[in-house]
Amino acid sequence: MRSLTWLFLGVAGSAAIFASAHAGDLNPAAVTYTLPDKIEWKQGSARNQQAILAGDPSKPGLYIVMVKWLPGGMSHPHFHPNDRFITVLKGTWWVGTGTKFDPESTVPMRAGTFVTHFGKQVHYDGAKDEEAVLLITGEGPATSTPAEEK
Repeated sequence: MRSLTWLFLGVAGSAAIFASAHAGDLNPAAVTYTLPDKIEWKQGSARNQQAILAGDPSKPGLYIVMVKWLPGGMSHPHFHPNDRFITVLKGTWWVGTGTKFDPESTVPMRAGTFVTHFGKQVHYDGAKDEEAVLLITGEGPATSTPAEEK
């Protein structure tokens, strides 16, 4: 009987801990989060959308943004002043380097791929047949300087 009581208390205690961990609210001083359906996407260029998750890319300091490339959207050769660290979250992102815009020479970066864009190095990128979603981390200000060979 004593073992049964301990078993019952153990199960009841575990259930109470599990319920309280899932039923309560998180302390916003400890953790904040944004569910996918609450992410605020804004039009970037005509070819992509952006969501700022942390920081401000236009100001000095760390920033984290998501970029959603729409099918067929591709940037032209450009560079950024600082390194950018990118993880492909969804789809296939296509990346090319150099000042000559040639979408056929781009290389596919599939979901799960980690990429570093080095500061002041020319590249172009985007999506072909499917949407591509990226998580980009960098140091602001994050400007983009055109560098296409005409």
